[in-house]
Amino acid sequence: MDSVSTAAASAVAPLLDDFSLEMTGKDVPKLEEARGTIPQGTRINVTFLGNEDLDMRLAAARVVKRLGFVPVPHISARRLPSRAALQEFLAALEADGLADNVFVVGGDPAEPQGPYDDALALIRSGLLQKHGVRHVGVSGYPEGHPAIADPVLWSAMEHKSAALEEHGLPGAVITQFGFDVDAVLAWVEAVRARGIDLPVRIGVPGPAGIRRLMTYAARFGVGTSTSIAKKYGFSLTNLMGTAGPDRFIRALAKDYDARRHGELKLHFYTFGGLKATSEWVAEFRDTEIRRDVVTVPASSRSTSTPTFHRAARSSPDVAAAGRAGGSTPPR
Repeated sequence: MDSVSTAAASAVAPLLDDFSLEMTGKDVPKLEEARGTIPQGTRINVTFLGNEDLDMRLAAARVVKRLGFVPVPHISARRLPSRAALQEFLAALEADGLADNVFVVGGDPAEPQGPYDDALALIRSGLLQKHGVRHVGVSGYPEGHPAIADPVLWSAMEHKSAALEEHGLPGAVITQFGFDVDAVLAWVEAVRARGIDLPVRIGVPGPAGIRRLMTYAARFGVGTSTSIAKKYGFSLTNLMGTAGPDRFIRALAKDYDARRHGELKLHFYTFGGLKATSEWVAEFRDTEIRRDVVTVPASSRSTSTPTFHRAARSSPDVAAAGRAGGSTPPR
């Protein structure tokens, strides 16, 4: 293995430490099934979709916590019909000890259903910290948004970062999933150049069917089919196959420079299922650690062996229910 490959192998494991996942309110049975393959303490985002109600969202967040993970409930600004509805949701989260971490986002509706137009309005409402929120995630779009111009996206990012600081709320950015490492890292550098030092979780599609990946990529305007196929290394003539993000993550690890890019982690969109994604992450991380150990001369190796929490594997999750709808909306 050449020095570049060795460097990438060494850098992959830290990126995979403290990765996060995403689920919908309807995914509770799949989370129960995947629990043994997900490290304890993993942050799991719970989406705020239009076809789910308050009870379903709360039930999902409760299960995430009960299983030993960290729930990160989404709050979709444009789906809230009133200030009272936001208060009700936050109060319910607080009552169950689920309000520490939230992710605020504009939402899919073209027009707001109530008083909140975007994530910034939620941050400025003053209700988050009133109900015990201690950490707020916001969205980012390295490859742009099909319905929002880049200057608008940048303005929203700058205002959200400033509002979090103004309200004394620690935060992080979770990006839309992407396929182009160069575009992602260039965007992160642009974020840092604007004086925004929030940690960034890079959105990555978990292993999924090629046809499904193409569908979501088209929906969210993330690259063309040809560019995705080239970067992911699959053939468009075999749309029945499955593709994983190993090439993307290795390329990201190779070019990631903490001095330029700040703190980066990974956030997996579980298009192919929670269990399939968590098993893939564990196996990929183990593979990268073995590659690293093999390529490091014995004389320079540490005497300690890296260890990671992981449970016994079971059969791959064959369910392929959609996960993206509503989880990556604008602003």
